[in-house]
Amino acid sequence: MRKKAQSRKHQEWWLAGLLLAPNLILLAIFTYRPLIDNIRLSFFNWNISSPQSTFVGLQNYIEWFTRDDTKTIVSNTVIFTFFAVIGSLVLGLALALLLNQKLKGRNFTRSVVFAPFAISGAAIGIAFQFIFDPNFGLIQDMLRWVGLDSPNFYAVPGWALFMVTFTFVWKNLGYTFVIYLAALQGLSKDLDEAAAIDGASTWTRFRRVTLPQLRPTTFFLSITVTLNSVQVFDIINVMTRGGPQGNGTTTLVFQIYQETFVNFRAGYGATAATIMFLILLVITLIQVRVMDKREK
Repeated sequence: MRKKAQSRKHQEWWLAGLLLAPNLILLAIFTYRPLIDNIRLSFFNWNISSPQSTFVGLQNYIEWFTRDDTKTIVSNTVIFTFFAVIGSLVLGLALALLLNQKLKGRNFTRSVVFAPFAISGAAIGIAFQFIFDPNFGLIQDMLRWVGLDSPNFYAVPGWALFMVTFTFVWKNLGYTFVIYLAALQGLSKDLDEAAAIDGASTWTRFRRVTLPQLRPTTFFLSITVTLNSVQVFDIINVMTRGGPQGNGTTTLVFQIYQETFVNFRAGYGATAATIMFLILLVITLIQVRVMDKREK
């Protein structure tokens, strides 16, 4: 019996390895190998138009931490990511709660809310360029109706950062909305009905009954939206190209592109990419640890 049990375990392990092997091979080739190669490249000074590279050790890292624009770029990345994540989660949950009710035309409205997520970020960026244009854009027309002047979104760094953040949230709102909607439809109604019978208000039921049940979903979305927002490039490239005034909307991922493909400093770009990877890794580990503690 023991021999048969051990034989079955071996067979299960072989079967698991056989099924996992294609995915592990693809991950090794297209994810981990480029990651390791990027870390190696960060210790070199390499012009991508040249076949030769020069080993410089930690010089690229020292330059990144001591450059004047690093503080601005990190600040832009943190501000953009924070408001993009908060905006996406709050608005996505609000829309999911609303469209989870029995309303006329809710299926059509759900499709409309989700549609921007399926559209290219570059196309969304081009469309919103006209919306935020201070001379003839939609925002300018709406503000003129109430007697206000439109801010120059393309000249003031703060307004430019607001513009690209708003555009990102609008495009990706359908993602958080759909995930939250699916989670709401899978919740047990017994707890909510019991709380209603006990006289709990709608807000109390939402805060004490619904939100705790949505905690795993919120945790999942907080990680995925954070990763997506830190890596957004197309919207910033189309709408502002990292400006105005030099680095008004330059984030870490845009700096990687700028240094690698515009300034032809692939080694320095790899340094910024490695730092961004380490930041995302730390954020993810912190989020996972916090969630584990809450579940315990």
